[in-house]
Amino acid sequence: MVDCPICGKNVKESTINSHLDSQCQSYIITEDDIAVKPVAGFFQTPAKRTPEATSKTVVSRAPSSAVKPQSNGSVNHSQNGAKRPLQQEETTSGAVVKDDSPPAKKEKLSNLQKVAPLAERMRPRTLDEVIGQELVGPKGVIRGLIAENRVPSMILWGGPGTGKTTISRLIAHAAGCRFVEINSTSSGVQEVKRLFAEAKSELNLTGRKTIIFCDEIHRFNKAQQDVFLGPVESGMITLIGATTENPSFKVVNALMSRCRTFTLSKLTDETIVTIMDRAIAAGCPEQPPPLLDRALLDYLAAFSDGDARTALNLLELALDLSKRPEMTQETLKKSLTQTLVYDRNGDQHYDTISAFHKSIRGSDPDAALYYLARMLQSGEDPLYVARRLIVIASEDIGLADNTMLPLAIAAYTAAEKVGMPEARINLAHATVAFALAPKSTKAYRGLGAAMAALKEPGIAGLPVPMHLRNAPTRLMKELGYGKEYKYNPEYVEGRISQEYLPEKLRGKKFLEDKHLGTKTDSDLEQED
Repeated sequence: MVDCPICGKNVKESTINSHLDSQCQSYIITEDDIAVKPVAGFFQTPAKRTPEATSKTVVSRAPSSAVKPQSNGSVNHSQNGAKRPLQQEETTSGAVVKDDSPPAKKEKLSNLQKVAPLAERMRPRTLDEVIGQELVGPKGVIRGLIAENRVPSMILWGGPGTGKTTISRLIAHAAGCRFVEINSTSSGVQEVKRLFAEAKSELNLTGRKTIIFCDEIHRFNKAQQDVFLGPVESGMITLIGATTENPSFKVVNALMSRCRTFTLSKLTDETIVTIMDRAIAAGCPEQPPPLLDRALLDYLAAFSDGDARTALNLLELALDLSKRPEMTQETLKKSLTQTLVYDRNGDQHYDTISAFHKSIRGSDPDAALYYLARMLQSGEDPLYVARRLIVIASEDIGLADNTMLPLAIAAYTAAEKVGMPEARINLAHATVAFALAPKSTKAYRGLGAAMAALKEPGIAGLPVPMHLRNAPTRLMKELGYGKEYKYNPEYVEGRISQEYLPEKLRGKKFLEDKHLGTKTDSDLEQED
């Protein structure tokens, strides 16, 4: 006797396939059947089965066409297996139907579950318990797709601790699908292909689809990501990929076109506090520690920066430390591990350097110093910042102050020779000087106008005027190269009449007279 992998009921091992073919309606062994059959001793030869016993054990088989889903929607034996209910059952009048069945026995925790961190133990068990993500809310897109039994392959893009893994598991549970979880850091192509074969067998045998959840999918290279193309396109599997990186840059276009991309919102401080309140209520239902008041929870929520896992890890540490005698809230704050929210190789890397550059461009030295300190304290390469300062010296300050470019070169040399932590002073010197300096994009915009002109048909290949061409050989001189060229230093003040642009571009102006643009900020007018 075995348990059915779909409905969980007792079935004879020899009739499991027939039971699955009947949509889990026939060949079920009931408790009465088990009670009728005497239990043979360990060394006793089983009695010969009689036709009467056989008739009691086997339930009459019904045709598969007669199997219909229950009208109340509690269990739906669909092609994807037994679909779980998304919410409590309701009658036509809207009243909630109470479940009169006896309460389920409390499951024993395994050793692994006992030692699991608080963040793992507090994972939501149903989609209704997920907060802070409207995608799986009552009116969310993903919730609607599950209700229609049309869960597509998808890419979940969000920061750490926003619920990507949890939501993927709950999608598979609610849809009644087989769930397989892999990590790109420890799984290879051969293992993934083996999972495809198992998914195909499961689909042919039971009609149940398989959801493969790939965590950190952006760590797979192009060849590894291409392995998913065929099974995803054919519908053999449903792929849910989770990534903290921008999938537009990290996931191949072919796979992106076969998946829907959902962006998970960064959790707000209020949501983080609610999650920590749940954890305290579950761990300390009678008397929560007095040190863990709302002020401390707000502090932990702000420090976690939208990461629920970080917040729960800090809360777990705070719960342990609060048990010590003479522990104060200030001492508790200082004792908590402080991790900086900055990824040198991710979006934070590019977002922060962009904010640093734009703060200097906007002549805001305070904001520029903030982003500089944020990068340096997080371990950013100081030479990377110095190289950006060299670009800023010409792009944003330019002709308004030509001394800024040598200052940027000096700051780079100082950072290279001195190194951190002293190099931070040289970078701060250049940063403040650049923020306070006058700005000119005259040269930068002029180059942009010239580059734009080259995109016009026939402009990039215009012949250079003959008098401007170099004539290193006698043949070139005989052909007229350099003929009638006027050497400016030979004339008074170097003033001559001579054309330098190709004939088709004569009179074209790329360099504007103004150092900056001509637009007026409407918000600035309102402040005045």
